[in-house]
Amino acid sequence: MKIITHNIKSTACAALIPLMLTSCLKDKPFPLYPNKQTATVDYKFAATADSLQDKTYSTYLSSNGNYFKQDNAGNTNYNYWPQAHTLDVFTDAYLRTKNEVYKQRMKSLLNGTRITNGNKYQNEYYDDMEWLALASLRAYEATNDNDYLDAANTLWTDIKTGQNNNQGGGIAWRKSQLDYKNTPANAPAVIFACRLYALKKNDADLTLAKNIYTWLNATLVDPASGIIWDGINGNHDGLISKNKFTYNQGVYIGAALALYKVTNNADYLADAVRNAIATINDTDISPGGLLKSEGQGDGGLFKGILVRYLTLLIEEPAVSTADRDAYVKFLKYNAQTLYTKGISRPALFVSPDWKSLPSGTTDLTTQLSGVMMIEAAAVLKADGKF
Repeated sequence: MKIITHNIKSTACAALIPLMLTSCLKDKPFPLYPNKQTATVDYKFAATADSLQDKTYSTYLSSNGNYFKQDNAGNTNYNYWPQAHTLDVFTDAYLRTKNEVYKQRMKSLLNGTRITNGNKYQNEYYDDMEWLALASLRAYEATNDNDYLDAANTLWTDIKTGQNNNQGGGIAWRKSQLDYKNTPANAPAVIFACRLYALKKNDADLTLAKNIYTWLNATLVDPASGIIWDGINGNHDGLISKNKFTYNQGVYIGAALALYKVTNNADYLADAVRNAIATINDTDISPGGLLKSEGQGDGGLFKGILVRYLTLLIEEPAVSTADRDAYVKFLKYNAQTLYTKGISRPALFVSPDWKSLPSGTTDLTTQLSGVMMIEAAAVLKADGKF
């Protein structure tokens, strides 16, 4: 995964359309969780998730039906890692609705990804393969279709070849750059290894997860704040890149939570809680309580990944009421802001900036983050947390 972002031009304010919530406000400060702005809205998160799912499928599906295109304006470029998140989004919808159409879309995408990728699942980037492995394993657990498990196992065999002692341990970012280690290639590997261990009880998977997590904690966690840094030795200088991306926080939360679930070691849960609190209070990551725009391209997907794993932390019974309430309040504000200000209607495209309507092209990655947020909101509302 290469980081590619695009600038989004500011959009003119549209007229308010009754009941469709398509208006945008002139630029002004957004106070933390401004409940008065959203108190009278009937948030139909589940229905909106259904609509966004259908719009995403019909707009971004390639002409041959095998993959999902780069954007909604005719760019048919194939990018591997968003396919994995599209599979995850379809799984979200299937688990929420039990509608068989999503099972069909899931299976078609798994097969189409293999075909489009040269009749194989493996590729150059270890983090890309981890995303597809995670999505495939989750699809297997949702459907009991062994094709997903076979794909996950094939990918895991290749992913494990990325381990080496460069920078003290961990998994490399890509096969042609084995001395660069980063959070995106290591935290998802911990999540996958823990989930596979929970399923198959192979001790080697749990040992690997613990070892990678220990390296990650020692190398890329800011000891003062608990925020996760991006990587080490990206420029062959041994230095740490301290960029604060939203998705790095998400996958770290996911890794710590996954280890807690399979070990019952409260230290792991404490790590997840510490990072989650730091994330929602960090003015660079969440200015005014709203997750920042990270552009489009790869950055368009970042917020959705954080939302996915923060939602799992909310659903963990061992989290204290006070901490859970803080996460719920944060995600609720983000979901409501996106719902009322960041989705064009009736077009149903998502903006990379959740407090502004989209302007121009919407990348698949950006669209997927919005779907993830609304799907999470639908689940949390159904669970009585919103």
